[in-house]
Amino acid sequence: MNVLEIKDLCVQVAGKVLLRDLNLTVPAGEVHALFGLNGSGKTSLMMTIMGFAGYEVTGGQILFEGQDITHLDITERAKLGIGIAAQRPPTIHGVKLRHILDYMTVDRPQQAHKVTELAREARMEAFLDRDINGGLSGGEIRRSELLQLLAIQPVFSMMDEPDSGVDLESLKLMGNLINMLFSRDRLHPVKRKAGIVITHNGNILDYVHVDKAHVMLDGQIGCSGNPCMILDTIRNCGYEECTRCVQKGV
Repeated sequence: MNVLEIKDLCVQVAGKVLLRDLNLTVPAGEVHALFGLNGSGKTSLMMTIMGFAGYEVTGGQILFEGQDITHLDITERAKLGIGIAAQRPPTIHGVKLRHILDYMTVDRPQQAHKVTELAREARMEAFLDRDINGGLSGGEIRRSELLQLLAIQPVFSMMDEPDSGVDLESLKLMGNLINMLFSRDRLHPVKRKAGIVITHNGNILDYVHVDKAHVMLDGQIGCSGNPCMILDTIRNCGYEECTRCVQKGV
């Protein structure tokens, strides 16, 4: 079964077209990488899938586990099991990280018991009693976002450039946390939940295995294929080669 199916999706924000005739399928148990230059539409796609206000769907359809969610609001999509780790989430004054984690797990005592352990693994213990994202570095914010996903265990997770501005030591930690998030069972890491990892430079893929990669160009999926081959092309030739390839219809 496909967890996510997007058909001919067209999206605009304040009258500006951001996504056009976009098609994407993510089968159950697969994690896909989404490459693209800044402004190519990667984050807009994630925000649209999550149902953020302002991203107006003018055409096409989004199916989640076979259900049409095109016009559901963000709360309904979250309840279905869709979660995101944003690249630049806001600081929330007066709300401690510990409080939001407790709220996320209030109906799941077994998972609530693991929160302290998860915080330790994410190296976020020292920030549990700080306002959410208050005074955190970019890498700490990314770990906080992943910790929250680990707490709620979504069916389908999306993360926006978890490797952006992260040093090499922290990058390995991020990779371990992402693998933990997708793995249903640490003893059987190939049995995974589905998701999308958005990345510009692909560095996170040195630590996270993905099943397929897509390159976004001008609001569309330009090409899809083997993640290692696509990443090698981007690293060696840049996104210009991807553009030339798509223009040639290769």
